[in-house]
Amino acid sequence: MFTDATLVRINEGVQLHHQQGQRDAARDLFAQIWDDIGGEQGDPLHVCVLAHSMADVQDDVRQELLWDQRALAAADLLTEARVAQAGVPMSVAGLYPSLHLNLGECYRKLGDLDRARECLAHAQAGIGALGDDAYGQLIRGGLDRLAQQLAAG
Repeated sequence: MFTDATLVRINEGVQLHHQQGQRDAARDLFAQIWDDIGGEQGDPLHVCVLAHSMADVQDDVRQELLWDQRALAAADLLTEARVAQAGVPMSVAGLYPSLHLNLGECYRKLGDLDRARECLAHAQAGIGALGDDAYGQLIRGGLDRLAQQLAAG
């Protein structure tokens, strides 16, 4: 599990949202953590994970996109050493398929199918960084769904 106190707090918000269905409470907790870490100027690992989580609790797809873009920008600043130090059980490369999947989904919802396809291609190109575990299967399933939706649209 995480050894980083901020990641533990972010995980509490994720649990509020996914396990307890308390989307507003999760969003409020994420907003507090965002202030605590200094927003986009914070530790790139915190910014990436928090923005990725915050995107999931947005009601407006444009806000979701903004948070997903923040997460991707922060991921570009991450190092393997920082990820390992925090106890995150994957490589930096393993973060990208999910980040690109979420961006692609936002662009699809906004009707920008070309950008959605670009994001899907980036995600698919990085899929080898994922393990054959529940997380990897979740992301692969999401990519398959997005590909089907884009093919139909």
